[in-house]
Amino acid sequence: MLGAPPQSGLQRRLGSRQIAMIGLGGAIGTGLFLGSSLAISQAGPATIIAYVVCALVALVIAWALAEMVVVHPEAGAFGAVAHRYVGPFAGFLTRWTYWTIQVIATGGEVIAAGIYLRFWWPEMPLWLPVAVFGLVVIAINAATVRLFGDVEYWFAMVKVVAIVVFILLGIALIVFGLPHAPATGLDNLTGHGGFLPKGWTGLLLAMVFVLFSYIGTEVVSVTAAESADPVRDIPRAARRMVLRLSLFYILAIAVVLTIVPWTVTAQGSGITSSPFVRVFQSAGVPAAATVMNLVVLTAALSSANTNLYLTTRMLHSLAEDRYAPRWAGHLTASGVPRNALVVSALGLVLAAALSWQQNNAAYIVLFGVSIFGALVVWLMILLTHAVFRRRRRSRGLPPSPVRLWGAPVTTGLAALFLVGVLVSTWFIDGLEPAWQYGVPFFVLLGAGYLVIARRRRESVPEVVTREGAE
Repeated sequence: MLGAPPQSGLQRRLGSRQIAMIGLGGAIGTGLFLGSSLAISQAGPATIIAYVVCALVALVIAWALAEMVVVHPEAGAFGAVAHRYVGPFAGFLTRWTYWTIQVIATGGEVIAAGIYLRFWWPEMPLWLPVAVFGLVVIAINAATVRLFGDVEYWFAMVKVVAIVVFILLGIALIVFGLPHAPATGLDNLTGHGGFLPKGWTGLLLAMVFVLFSYIGTEVVSVTAAESADPVRDIPRAARRMVLRLSLFYILAIAVVLTIVPWTVTAQGSGITSSPFVRVFQSAGVPAAATVMNLVVLTAALSSANTNLYLTTRMLHSLAEDRYAPRWAGHLTASGVPRNALVVSALGLVLAAALSWQQNNAAYIVLFGVSIFGALVVWLMILLTHAVFRRRRRSRGLPPSPVRLWGAPVTTGLAALFLVGVLVSTWFIDGLEPAWQYGVPFFVLLGAGYLVIARRRRESVPEVVTREGAE
Protein backbone atom coordinates (compact mmCIF):
# COMPACT_ATOMS: atom_id res chain seq x y z
CA MET A 1 0.00 0.00 0.00
CA LEU A 2 2.84 2.41 0.77
CA GLY A 3 5.08 1.66 -2.20
CA ALA A 4 5.88 3.61 -5.30
CA PRO A 5 3.19 5.89 -6.64
CA PRO A 6 1.22 4.88 -9.70
CA GLN A 7 2.00 6.57 -12.97
CA SER A 8 -0.64 9.16 -13.74
CA GLY A 9 0.52 10.09 -17.24
CA LEU A 10 1.00 13.76 -16.29
CA GLN A 11 4.18 15.20 -17.78
CA ARG A 12 7.03 16.32 -15.52
CA ARG A 13 7.90 19.67 -17.09
CA LEU A 14 7.76 22.16 -14.22
CA GLY A 15 10.97 23.47 -12.65
CA SER A 16 11.45 24.82 -9.12
CA ARG A 17 11.44 28.41 -10.43
CA GLN A 18 7.99 27.94 -11.98
CA ILE A 19 6.64 25.94 -9.03
CA ALA A 20 7.63 28.58 -6.46
CA MET A 21 5.99 31.33 -8.53
CA ILE A 22 2.87 29.22 -9.08
CA GLY A 23 2.63 28.91 -5.30
CA LEU A 24 2.97 32.67 -4.86
CA GLY A 25 0.45 33.25 -7.64
CA GLY A 26 -2.10 31.05 -5.93
CA ALA A 27 -1.59 32.52 -2.47
CA ILE A 28 -1.23 36.26 -3.15
CA GLY A 29 -4.72 37.47 -3.90
CA THR A 30 -6.27 40.88 -4.36
CA GLY A 31 -6.99 41.37 -0.64
CA LEU A 32 -3.47 42.49 0.22
CA PHE A 33 -3.50 45.22 -2.44
CA LEU A 34 -6.91 46.52 -1.37
CA GLY A 35 -5.99 46.97 2.26
CA SER A 36 -6.81 43.85 4.33
CA SER A 37 -9.30 46.12 6.08
CA LEU A 38 -11.22 43.40 7.92
CA ALA A 39 -8.21 42.22 9.90
CA ILE A 40 -6.95 45.74 10.52
CA SER A 41 -10.35 46.84 11.82
CA GLN A 42 -10.10 44.15 14.50
CA ALA A 43 -6.51 44.55 15.71
CA GLY A 44 -5.12 47.83 14.42
CA PRO A 45 -1.29 47.86 14.19
CA ALA A 46 -1.16 44.49 16.02
CA THR A 47 -2.36 42.95 12.75
CA ILE A 48 1.37 42.61 12.04
CA ILE A 49 1.55 40.01 14.84
CA ALA A 50 -1.41 38.18 13.33
CA TYR A 51 0.40 37.90 10.00
CA VAL A 52 3.54 36.57 11.73
CA VAL A 53 1.62 33.88 13.66
CA CYS A 54 -0.38 32.78 10.62
CA ALA A 55 2.81 32.69 8.55
CA LEU A 56 4.24 30.16 11.01
CA VAL A 57 1.12 28.00 10.65
CA ALA A 58 1.37 28.19 6.85
CA LEU A 59 5.04 27.23 7.06
CA VAL A 60 4.20 24.12 9.10
CA ILE A 61 1.56 23.06 6.58
CA ALA A 62 3.78 23.72 3.55
CA TRP A 63 6.67 21.78 5.08
CA ALA A 64 4.42 18.89 6.13
CA LEU A 65 3.17 18.73 2.54
CA ALA A 66 6.70 18.79 1.16
CA GLU A 67 7.68 15.91 3.44
CA MET A 68 4.84 13.77 2.13
CA VAL A 69 4.78 14.58 -1.57
CA VAL A 70 8.49 14.07 -2.18
CA VAL A 71 7.84 10.44 -1.19
CA HIS A 72 4.61 10.27 -3.20
CA PRO A 73 4.82 12.84 -6.05
CA GLU A 74 1.55 11.79 -7.65
CA ALA A 75 -1.61 13.34 -9.02
CA GLY A 76 -3.89 14.54 -6.25
CA ALA A 77 -1.01 15.48 -3.93
CA PHE A 78 -2.17 15.62 -0.31
CA GLY A 79 -5.55 14.13 -1.23
CA ALA A 80 -3.89 11.09 -2.76
CA VAL A 81 -1.56 10.76 0.26
CA ALA A 82 -4.59 10.94 2.58
CA HIS A 83 -6.17 8.13 0.53
CA ARG A 84 -3.02 6.07 0.88
CA TYR A 85 -2.35 6.53 4.60
CA VAL A 86 -5.58 7.58 6.33
CA GLY A 87 -8.03 5.73 4.09
CA PRO A 88 -10.20 6.00 0.98
CA PHE A 89 -12.82 8.17 2.67
CA ALA A 90 -10.17 10.69 3.77
CA GLY A 91 -8.84 10.88 0.22
CA PHE A 92 -12.33 11.25 -1.22
CA LEU A 93 -13.32 13.93 1.31
CA THR A 94 -10.12 15.95 0.98
CA ARG A 95 -9.99 16.00 -2.81
CA TRP A 96 -13.69 16.70 -3.45
CA THR A 97 -13.65 19.45 -0.80
CA TYR A 98 -10.56 21.02 -2.30
CA TRP A 99 -12.02 20.80 -5.80
CA THR A 100 -15.21 22.51 -4.61
CA ILE A 101 -13.59 25.40 -2.76
CA GLN A 102 -11.17 26.07 -5.61
CA VAL A 103 -13.96 26.05 -8.21
CA ILE A 104 -15.81 28.59 -6.06
CA ALA A 105 -12.64 30.68 -5.73
CA THR A 106 -12.02 30.57 -9.49
CA GLY A 107 -15.52 31.84 -10.24
CA GLY A 108 -15.08 34.66 -7.72
CA GLU A 109 -11.70 35.71 -9.14
CA VAL A 110 -13.01 35.84 -12.70
CA ILE A 111 -15.86 38.09 -11.58
CA ALA A 112 -13.36 40.26 -9.67
CA ALA A 113 -11.22 40.58 -12.82
CA GLY A 114 -14.26 41.75 -14.76
CA ILE A 115 -15.06 44.35 -12.11
CA TYR A 116 -11.48 45.65 -12.17
CA LEU A 117 -11.60 45.99 -15.96
CA ARG A 118 -14.72 48.13 -15.63
CA PHE A 119 -12.61 50.62 -13.64
CA TRP A 120 -11.58 51.93 -17.08
CA TRP A 121 -14.83 51.18 -18.95
CA PRO A 122 -17.64 51.45 -16.38
CA GLU A 123 -20.36 51.15 -19.03
CA MET A 124 -19.16 47.71 -20.14
CA PRO A 125 -21.60 44.90 -19.21
CA LEU A 126 -19.95 42.70 -16.57
CA TRP A 127 -20.75 39.45 -18.35
CA LEU A 128 -18.46 40.37 -21.27
CA PRO A 129 -15.10 40.59 -19.43
CA VAL A 130 -16.11 37.69 -17.18
CA ALA A 131 -16.72 35.51 -20.26
CA VAL A 132 -13.50 36.65 -21.98
CA PHE A 133 -11.33 36.13 -18.89
CA GLY A 134 -12.95 32.76 -18.24
CA LEU A 135 -12.07 31.63 -21.75
CA VAL A 136 -8.52 32.94 -21.36
CA VAL A 137 -7.75 30.94 -18.20
CA ILE A 138 -9.40 27.85 -19.70
CA ALA A 139 -7.26 28.18 -22.84
CA ILE A 140 -4.08 28.55 -20.77
CA ASN A 141 -4.91 25.44 -18.78
CA ALA A 142 -5.79 23.50 -21.93
CA ALA A 143 -2.26 24.03 -23.29
CA THR A 144 0.82 22.17 -22.07
CA VAL A 145 1.76 22.33 -18.40
CA ARG A 146 5.01 24.05 -19.37
CA LEU A 147 3.06 26.90 -21.01
CA PHE A 148 0.82 27.13 -17.96
CA GLY A 149 3.92 27.35 -15.75
CA ASP A 150 5.47 30.09 -17.90
CA VAL A 151 2.28 32.17 -18.00
CA GLU A 152 1.71 31.85 -14.27
CA TYR A 153 5.33 32.74 -13.60
CA TRP A 154 4.88 36.12 -15.28
CA PHE A 155 1.42 36.65 -13.79
CA ALA A 156 2.90 36.14 -10.33
CA MET A 157 5.93 38.27 -11.18
CA VAL A 158 3.69 41.33 -11.68
CA LYS A 159 2.36 40.90 -8.14
CA VAL A 160 5.79 40.32 -6.67
CA VAL A 161 7.28 43.39 -8.38
CA ALA A 162 4.36 45.55 -7.21
CA ILE A 163 4.81 44.40 -3.60
CA VAL A 164 8.59 44.84 -3.63
CA VAL A 165 8.35 48.34 -5.12
CA PHE A 166 5.63 49.23 -2.61
CA ILE A 167 7.74 48.03 0.33
CA LEU A 168 10.84 49.92 -0.83
CA LEU A 169 8.91 53.13 -1.52
CA GLY A 170 7.02 52.71 1.74
CA ILE A 171 10.21 52.41 3.77
CA ALA A 172 11.58 55.49 1.98
CA LEU A 173 8.36 57.38 2.82
CA ILE A 174 8.56 56.33 6.47
CA VAL A 175 12.23 57.22 6.94
CA PHE A 176 13.04 59.98 4.46
CA GLY A 177 9.82 61.11 2.83
CA LEU A 178 9.03 61.20 -0.87
CA PRO A 179 8.80 64.08 -3.38
CA HIS A 180 5.11 64.61 -2.73
CA ALA A 181 4.90 63.65 0.96
CA PRO A 182 6.93 64.20 4.15
CA ALA A 183 8.33 61.33 6.20
CA THR A 184 5.62 59.67 8.29
CA GLY A 185 7.84 58.16 10.98
CA LEU A 186 6.50 55.41 13.25
CA ASP A 187 3.81 57.38 15.10
CA ASN A 188 0.92 55.56 13.41
CA LEU A 189 1.99 52.28 15.03
CA THR A 190 1.37 53.60 18.55
CA GLY A 191 -1.11 56.41 18.02
CA HIS A 192 -4.90 56.12 17.65
CA GLY A 193 -5.37 53.84 20.65
CA GLY A 194 -1.94 52.24 20.82
CA PHE A 195 -0.35 49.22 19.14
CA LEU A 196 -3.08 46.89 20.47
CA PRO A 197 -6.13 49.19 20.41
CA LYS A 198 -8.74 46.46 20.84
CA GLY A 199 -6.79 44.22 23.17
CA TRP A 200 -5.89 40.57 22.80
CA THR A 201 -9.43 39.70 21.77
CA GLY A 202 -9.12 41.93 18.74
CA LEU A 203 -5.81 40.31 17.82
CA LEU A 204 -7.31 36.82 18.03
CA LEU A 205 -10.21 37.89 15.83
CA ALA A 206 -7.78 39.39 13.31
CA MET A 207 -5.97 36.05 13.07
CA VAL A 208 -9.17 34.45 11.80
CA PHE A 209 -9.27 36.83 8.84
CA VAL A 210 -5.51 36.86 8.28
CA LEU A 211 -5.31 33.06 8.10
CA PHE A 212 -7.33 33.05 4.89
CA SER A 213 -4.63 35.20 3.26
CA TYR A 214 -2.37 32.16 3.37
CA ILE A 215 -4.86 29.74 1.86
CA GLY A 216 -3.21 28.63 -1.38
CA THR A 217 0.21 27.75 0.00
CA GLU A 218 -0.66 24.09 -0.59
CA VAL A 219 -0.57 24.60 -4.36
CA VAL A 220 3.15 23.73 -4.48
CA SER A 221 2.37 20.15 -3.42
CA VAL A 222 -0.15 19.73 -6.23
CA THR A 223 2.57 20.45 -8.79
CA ALA A 224 4.67 17.51 -7.52
CA ALA A 225 3.19 15.11 -10.11
CA GLU A 226 4.43 17.44 -12.87
CA SER A 227 7.72 18.51 -11.34
CA ALA A 228 10.85 17.61 -13.29
CA ASP A 229 12.61 16.64 -10.04
CA PRO A 230 10.15 16.58 -7.12
CA VAL A 231 12.68 15.48 -4.48
CA ARG A 232 14.81 18.54 -5.25
CA ASP A 233 12.23 21.03 -6.52
CA ILE A 234 9.28 20.66 -4.10
CA PRO A 235 11.14 21.33 -0.82
CA ARG A 236 13.07 24.18 -2.42
CA ALA A 237 9.95 25.69 -3.95
CA ALA A 238 7.91 25.27 -0.75
CA ARG A 239 10.60 26.96 1.34
CA ARG A 240 11.04 29.84 -1.09
CA MET A 241 7.32 30.31 -1.57
CA VAL A 242 6.35 30.39 2.12
CA LEU A 243 9.30 32.54 3.18
CA ARG A 244 8.73 35.03 0.36
CA LEU A 245 4.98 35.06 0.93
CA SER A 246 5.43 35.64 4.65
CA LEU A 247 8.02 38.35 4.08
CA PHE A 248 5.85 40.11 1.50
CA TYR A 249 2.73 39.99 3.66
CA ILE A 250 4.41 40.99 6.91
CA LEU A 251 6.49 43.81 5.45
CA ALA A 252 3.65 45.10 3.26
CA ILE A 253 1.17 45.18 6.14
CA ALA A 254 3.77 46.78 8.40
CA VAL A 255 4.33 49.51 5.80
CA VAL A 256 0.57 50.00 5.36
CA LEU A 257 0.00 50.39 9.10
CA THR A 258 2.98 52.73 9.46
CA ILE A 259 2.15 55.19 6.68
CA VAL A 260 -1.65 55.27 7.12
CA PRO A 261 -3.50 55.44 10.47
CA TRP A 262 -5.16 52.09 11.04
CA THR A 263 -8.48 53.83 11.65
CA VAL A 264 -8.36 55.07 8.05
CA THR A 265 -7.21 51.79 6.49
CA ALA A 266 -9.90 49.86 8.37
CA GLN A 267 -12.59 51.86 6.61
CA GLY A 268 -11.05 51.83 3.13
CA SER A 269 -12.22 49.77 0.19
CA GLY A 270 -11.65 49.95 -3.53
CA ILE A 271 -8.70 50.96 -5.67
CA THR A 272 -8.51 54.68 -4.91
CA SER A 273 -8.42 54.17 -1.11
CA SER A 274 -5.74 51.47 -1.24
CA PRO A 275 -2.54 52.30 0.71
CA PHE A 276 -0.62 51.09 -2.34
CA VAL A 277 -2.12 53.93 -4.37
CA ARG A 278 -1.24 56.48 -1.68
CA VAL A 279 2.41 55.43 -1.62
CA PHE A 280 2.71 55.43 -5.42
CA GLN A 281 1.08 58.85 -5.60
CA SER A 282 3.49 60.17 -2.97
CA ALA A 283 6.39 58.88 -5.08
CA GLY A 284 5.08 60.81 -8.06
CA VAL A 285 3.99 57.74 -10.02
CA PRO A 286 1.62 59.02 -12.73
CA ALA A 287 -1.88 57.54 -12.74
CA ALA A 288 -1.17 55.53 -9.55
CA ALA A 289 -4.76 54.26 -9.33
CA THR A 290 -4.60 53.01 -12.93
CA VAL A 291 -1.30 51.24 -12.28
CA MET A 292 -2.69 49.64 -9.13
CA ASN A 293 -5.85 48.55 -10.93
CA LEU A 294 -3.70 46.80 -13.52
CA VAL A 295 -1.87 44.99 -10.71
CA VAL A 296 -5.03 43.77 -8.98
CA LEU A 297 -6.50 42.74 -12.35
CA THR A 298 -3.39 40.63 -12.95
CA ALA A 299 -3.61 39.28 -9.39
CA ALA A 300 -7.19 38.14 -9.94
CA LEU A 301 -6.34 36.46 -13.26
CA SER A 302 -3.29 34.81 -11.73
CA SER A 303 -5.35 33.35 -8.88
CA ALA A 304 -8.08 32.18 -11.27
CA ASN A 305 -5.49 30.57 -13.53
CA THR A 306 -3.82 28.68 -10.67
CA ASN A 307 -7.09 27.67 -9.03
CA LEU A 308 -8.36 26.16 -12.28
CA TYR A 309 -5.11 24.19 -12.56
CA LEU A 310 -5.67 22.84 -9.04
CA THR A 311 -9.23 21.75 -9.73
CA THR A 312 -8.30 19.81 -12.88
CA ARG A 313 -5.52 17.91 -11.10
CA MET A 314 -7.74 17.03 -8.14
CA LEU A 315 -10.51 15.78 -10.41
CA HIS A 316 -8.00 13.81 -12.48
CA SER A 317 -6.75 12.15 -9.29
CA LEU A 318 -10.29 11.30 -8.16
CA ALA A 319 -10.97 9.71 -11.54
CA GLU A 320 -7.84 7.59 -11.18
CA ASP A 321 -9.22 6.20 -7.93
CA ARG A 322 -12.69 5.83 -9.50
CA TYR A 323 -14.29 8.38 -7.17
CA ALA A 324 -15.12 10.47 -10.23
CA PRO A 325 -16.13 9.31 -13.73
CA ARG A 326 -13.28 7.43 -15.40
CA TRP A 327 -13.42 9.67 -18.48
CA ALA A 328 -12.46 12.64 -16.26
CA GLY A 329 -9.02 11.10 -15.89
CA HIS A 330 -8.23 10.87 -19.61
CA LEU A 331 -5.21 12.86 -20.79
CA THR A 332 -4.37 14.54 -24.07
CA ALA A 333 -1.18 13.73 -25.96
CA SER A 334 0.44 16.68 -24.19
CA GLY A 335 -0.49 15.30 -20.76
CA VAL A 336 -3.37 17.67 -19.95
CA PRO A 337 -6.47 16.25 -18.19
CA ARG A 338 -8.75 18.08 -20.61
CA ASN A 339 -11.96 16.30 -19.61
CA ALA A 340 -11.33 17.25 -15.99
CA LEU A 341 -10.70 20.79 -17.22
CA VAL A 342 -14.08 20.86 -18.99
CA VAL A 343 -15.90 19.72 -15.84
CA SER A 344 -14.01 22.22 -13.69
CA ALA A 345 -14.76 24.97 -16.23
CA LEU A 346 -18.46 24.15 -16.01
CA GLY A 347 -18.13 24.43 -12.23
CA LEU A 348 -16.42 27.78 -12.74
CA VAL A 349 -19.37 29.02 -14.80
CA LEU A 350 -21.86 27.81 -12.18
CA ALA A 351 -19.91 29.35 -9.30
CA ALA A 352 -19.59 32.65 -11.18
CA ALA A 353 -23.32 32.69 -11.95
CA LEU A 354 -24.25 31.96 -8.33
CA SER A 355 -21.76 34.55 -7.00
CA TRP A 356 -23.03 37.32 -9.28
CA GLN A 357 -24.95 39.02 -6.50
CA GLN A 358 -23.04 38.87 -3.22
CA ASN A 359 -26.12 39.36 -1.10
CA ASN A 360 -28.11 36.47 -2.52
CA ALA A 361 -28.63 33.13 -0.80
CA ALA A 362 -26.50 31.15 -3.25
CA TYR A 363 -23.46 33.38 -2.66
CA ILE A 364 -23.79 32.99 1.12
CA VAL A 365 -23.87 29.20 0.75
CA LEU A 366 -20.74 29.21 -1.42
CA PHE A 367 -19.01 31.57 1.01
CA GLY A 368 -19.78 29.31 3.96
CA VAL A 369 -18.67 26.14 2.20
CA SER A 370 -15.41 27.82 1.11
CA ILE A 371 -14.43 28.93 4.61
CA PHE A 372 -15.37 25.68 6.33
CA GLY A 373 -13.89 23.55 3.56
CA ALA A 374 -10.54 25.37 3.50
CA LEU A 375 -10.03 24.86 7.23
CA VAL A 376 -11.05 21.20 7.05
CA VAL A 377 -8.60 20.59 4.19
CA TRP A 378 -5.74 22.08 6.20
CA LEU A 379 -6.70 19.98 9.22
CA MET A 380 -6.79 16.86 7.02
CA ILE A 381 -3.29 17.70 5.75
CA LEU A 382 -1.97 17.81 9.32
CA LEU A 383 -3.80 14.59 10.25
CA THR A 384 -2.39 12.87 7.17
CA HIS A 385 1.12 14.00 8.08
CA ALA A 386 0.80 12.53 11.59
CA VAL A 387 -0.40 9.19 10.21
CA PHE A 388 2.26 9.30 7.47
CA ARG A 389 5.03 9.61 10.05
CA ARG A 390 3.62 6.92 12.35
CA ARG A 391 2.90 4.32 9.68
CA ARG A 392 6.22 4.66 7.92
CA ARG A 393 8.05 4.33 11.21
CA SER A 394 5.99 1.30 12.30
CA ARG A 395 6.59 -0.47 8.98
CA GLY A 396 10.32 0.19 8.96
CA LEU A 397 10.11 2.36 5.83
CA PRO A 398 12.79 5.02 5.29
CA PRO A 399 11.89 8.53 6.40
CA SER A 400 11.24 11.25 3.86
CA PRO A 401 14.33 13.15 2.67
CA VAL A 402 12.47 16.27 3.85
CA ARG A 403 11.49 16.46 7.52
CA LEU A 404 9.18 18.95 9.22
CA TRP A 405 11.08 20.39 12.17
CA GLY A 406 9.55 19.75 15.58
CA ALA A 407 6.84 17.35 14.45
CA PRO A 408 4.58 16.07 15.93
CA VAL A 409 4.61 19.05 18.32
CA THR A 410 4.54 21.63 15.52
CA THR A 411 1.76 19.84 13.64
CA GLY A 412 -0.23 19.49 16.87
CA LEU A 413 0.07 23.19 17.68
CA ALA A 414 -0.91 24.16 14.12
CA ALA A 415 -3.91 21.82 14.30
CA LEU A 416 -5.05 23.31 17.61
CA PHE A 417 -4.79 26.78 16.08
CA LEU A 418 -6.89 25.74 13.08
CA VAL A 419 -9.51 24.10 15.30
CA GLY A 420 -9.69 27.31 17.32
CA VAL A 421 -10.21 29.35 14.14
CA LEU A 422 -12.85 26.91 12.90
CA VAL A 423 -14.78 27.06 16.18
CA SER A 424 -14.50 30.84 16.35
CA THR A 425 -16.22 31.28 12.99
CA TRP A 426 -19.47 30.30 14.70
CA PHE A 427 -19.25 33.38 16.93
CA ILE A 428 -17.90 36.02 14.52
CA ASP A 429 -20.37 38.26 12.72
CA GLY A 430 -20.37 37.53 9.02
CA LEU A 431 -18.74 34.09 9.31
CA GLU A 432 -21.74 32.16 10.62
CA PRO A 433 -22.40 30.62 7.16
CA ALA A 434 -19.24 28.54 7.62
CA TRP A 435 -21.01 26.20 10.03
CA GLN A 436 -24.50 26.71 8.67
CA TYR A 437 -23.56 25.44 5.21
CA GLY A 438 -20.21 23.75 5.75
CA VAL A 439 -21.62 20.97 7.92
CA PRO A 440 -24.47 20.06 5.50
CA PHE A 441 -21.93 20.06 2.67
CA PHE A 442 -19.83 17.44 4.43
CA VAL A 443 -22.88 15.40 5.25
CA LEU A 444 -23.71 15.32 1.54
CA LEU A 445 -20.11 14.39 0.72
CA GLY A 446 -20.25 11.55 3.22
CA ALA A 447 -23.49 10.24 1.72
CA GLY A 448 -21.99 10.52 -1.76
CA TYR A 449 -18.97 8.50 -0.68
CA LEU A 450 -21.13 5.67 0.68
CA VAL A 451 -23.06 5.45 -2.59
CA ILE A 452 -19.96 5.57 -4.81
CA ALA A 453 -17.98 3.14 -2.66
CA ARG A 454 -20.82 0.59 -2.76
CA ARG A 455 -21.14 0.88 -6.53
CA ARG A 456 -17.41 0.38 -6.92
CA ARG A 457 -17.54 -2.80 -4.91
CA GLU A 458 -20.60 -4.12 -6.74
CA SER A 459 -19.45 -3.26 -10.27
CA VAL A 460 -15.86 -4.45 -10.05
CA PRO A 461 -15.34 -6.41 -6.83
CA GLU A 462 -11.87 -7.47 -7.88
CA VAL A 463 -10.71 -3.91 -8.64
CA VAL A 464 -7.14 -3.15 -7.73
CA THR A 465 -6.87 0.20 -6.00
CA ARG A 466 -4.32 2.02 -3.91
CA GLU A 467 -5.87 0.82 -0.72
CA GLY A 468 -5.58 -2.83 -1.64
CA ALA A 469 -2.76 -3.46 -4.04
CA GLU A 470 0.20 -1.28 -3.23
